[in-house]
Amino acid sequence: MSLNEIKIPKNMNNQKEELESKNLDHLGIIAGIIDEIGIVEKINEIFLVDIREKVNTGEVVKAIILNGLGFVSRPLYLFPDFFQDKPIEHLIKEGIKASDLNDDKIGRVMDKLYKYGLTKIFLIIALEVVKKFGIETKYSHLDSSSLHLHGEYKNCLNNGEKEQVINKENPINITQGYSRDHRPDLKQCILDLIVSSDGDIPLFFRGASGNESDKAVFAHILVEYSKQIDFDSIMVADSALYSENNLKLMVNMNWISRVPLSIKKAKNLVKAPISKELKPSDIKGYSYQEEKVSYGGIEQRWLLIESTDRKKADLKKLTKKIAEELMKTNKQLVKLEKEDFCSKSLAELKIKDLAAKLKYHQISDIEITEKLNKVQTVVYQVKGKLIENQELITKHENSCGRFILATNILDTTKLAPTEILRIYKEQQSTERGFRFIKDPLFFADSLFVKNPERVETMMMLMALCLLVYNLGQRQLRIALKAQKATVKNQLNKPTESPTLRWIFQCFQGIHILITQGVDRILNLTNEHCRILQFLPNSCQKYYLLC
Repeated sequence: MSLNEIKIPKNMNNQKEELESKNLDHLGIIAGIIDEIGIVEKINEIFLVDIREKVNTGEVVKAIILNGLGFVSRPLYLFPDFFQDKPIEHLIKEGIKASDLNDDKIGRVMDKLYKYGLTKIFLIIALEVVKKFGIETKYSHLDSSSLHLHGEYKNCLNNGEKEQVINKENPINITQGYSRDHRPDLKQCILDLIVSSDGDIPLFFRGASGNESDKAVFAHILVEYSKQIDFDSIMVADSALYSENNLKLMVNMNWISRVPLSIKKAKNLVKAPISKELKPSDIKGYSYQEEKVSYGGIEQRWLLIESTDRKKADLKKLTKKIAEELMKTNKQLVKLEKEDFCSKSLAELKIKDLAAKLKYHQISDIEITEKLNKVQTVVYQVKGKLIENQELITKHENSCGRFILATNILDTTKLAPTEILRIYKEQQSTERGFRFIKDPLFFADSLFVKNPERVETMMMLMALCLLVYNLGQRQLRIALKAQKATVKNQLNKPTESPTLRWIFQCFQGIHILITQGVDRILNLTNEHCRILQFLPNSCQKYYLLC
């Protein structure tokens, strides 16, 4: 018997009463978080509501987020079919049918969002979240990732051209570029995100062309972001941010960045022996040494950091590389010793070329001898001995487990060395966001939208899904901690920091029974009710608890 529509006898006269059961599951939690943020209202403030529309723009965006976060154990894609067995009137508003969320309607809304400005819309909603939920914005983390796409796209640029413009009217360019997904065969686009270290809340979104370089745009993105926010924030990014030009662009803002070892001064510092012992950090397994440096005309502090675990791993890799080079080069030397050269200079050049490629060894005791070959012509043969270059190896050993962080905040009372390390380690907050968006259970694992404008709009909607998810998770964890409460995790052990995905799984199998206009929730246990107490109040009404 179908759960979607059940007919049972009403009385002995065999009169029938229609019962309809819809899958509510965890969608009430998502709908409640969307309501708590006020996404529908914010969108409808931007786009005036046409009373002739059955579903307005804000409600369509809510439906897309519900669809995007509707995953649990299988991939879901953006189709009206998703809502066929869902209580859409309960989740959005009365009078809506799944058929109202057809491809044409969704497409028109996506085009409307794109035309207004995707970054602008996202920032309006994000700033509302910051204000309403008291998100800590002392640090803003910037990173980017690529999303691969299938199919052909009509781009405004020719392949090979590069677009590095922050304020743009043209669509992004879907093209090949450096693939973080290890799919160089596919075209791609770039997603730039800035998130707060408080709950990994996305604060800024930007879509970009697939061949865009992080080094070329990161500073411009941060400058643009700083102009549009109404709070001070220290900008945090990886080594793509650190260059002379970028540091000059960011002269009026505070920042923390990893220093690329392609810079000679940085490379020399990590390879040099330490004159005095490194200071232990408050973070276990890390030690550091600090010095003031001027680079690109900007006074700054450099923190040379050494990780114990990373050092062990790097030394192990180094030992393996040294052994591999020894084996490979010895084979080449044996082969070389059997080779005849027509002149002494050619023999010297050959041994010199071989030596120049060595990273950990050197060739010593080189001998070049002459002899007569079978046709009585003078030829030259070369011999040499391969030994470890201890000076080079020591430099490589010194650099194991080391990296450099830089900041232009010179006052250590405002930003302590260990705080610089702690905050940079939280750079993984953006990476967690990208992993979420690229999860195969998410509806946009590989994008199939067929024009660049829609692709970029879809990326913004994905970022909104991430905002809703991370905010819900943050609020749940804060409430549990404040009340010194726990919920059971996947291993049936108590935790005060569950993932929201696990909570979603716990809510599978909850239905809403609709009969003669009266709603009733089925399969809602006491534990479900307890969990809902730790979530925003708006979530509870969808389970008829308010």
